[in-house]
Amino acid sequence: MKDPYLLHVFNPTKNVSPFDVNMAYEAEFDGVIPYSEVTLEEVHDLTQDTIFSRGPTGVKRTGIFIGGREFGLAMDMLNRARSAMVPPFEVSVFADPSGAITTAAALVAAVEVQFKRKTGEALKDKNIHIIGGTGPVGICAGILAANCGANVYLVSHRGAEAAQHIANEYNKRYDVDMRGADGASDEDHKKYLQECDVVIGSAKAGLQVLSKKLMGDAPRLQVAADVNAVPPLGLEGVGVHDMGKELDFTPNKALGIGALGVGNIKYKVHYRMFELMKQADKPLYLDHEKAFEAAREFAAEAKTK
Repeated sequence: MKDPYLLHVFNPTKNVSPFDVNMAYEAEFDGVIPYSEVTLEEVHDLTQDTIFSRGPTGVKRTGIFIGGREFGLAMDMLNRARSAMVPPFEVSVFADPSGAITTAAALVAAVEVQFKRKTGEALKDKNIHIIGGTGPVGICAGILAANCGANVYLVSHRGAEAAQHIANEYNKRYDVDMRGADGASDEDHKKYLQECDVVIGSAKAGLQVLSKKLMGDAPRLQVAADVNAVPPLGLEGVGVHDMGKELDFTPNKALGIGALGVGNIKYKVHYRMFELMKQADKPLYLDHEKAFEAAREFAAEAKTK
């Protein structure tokens, strides 16, 4: 096979995600080459080995995917790869650690659509509380929501101070204004839910973080979204397949968005990013903003259920 489509996977952790490998082959890359325990310092040399080993035609049929588990490190690795390019030897780079970027993009896009459907309003100036907000999905979702003009609170079971420390790091990096909030107890959740317009569950899989009772005492709640598909669900009463289903136990019959509803959009976004890499005449650097552009398109098409 001459000039095959090759995807080099730079992964800072021990194992490359099978999901990412499967998706790459779904997008019909001819070869997916994994690299484990890659450090930030190694990205420059690996990138240049990648670009200089193929001719002008082959380089257009080559891509780099950055995985791992940390959002910030993945963004640093993407930028390091970009700085290593030597035109015309350039390839597209896509970062999605633990699927966090495509998941967060799908999540916020779905919230945006359902909030508009429920209230007729955009997310600007609305209070969004993200439980498990200091993890990669929560951080990325917070940045995207903040860029939509929302007031974003990263809720952590380790307390508001720990959450604010993470928020400060990414506020500086992305010029947003996220804030930390305390989610150590049901009483802490109850306090912030009094002012909450949207609540997002992005905590550890298999952990219920909000009960029906707590959400039933949230007077302003309009949308509740959960990305945990492992029982018990993160937000009690939000079904995994929900996409805009009314939650009768909440004061305003808030609309629920479930993990598989988000996952369906995420899958399409992930596939679209790989397709863009293959089709591009010029190199693309695919990050949370590019993923969000695609997610908005797919979220607008999602059927309510």
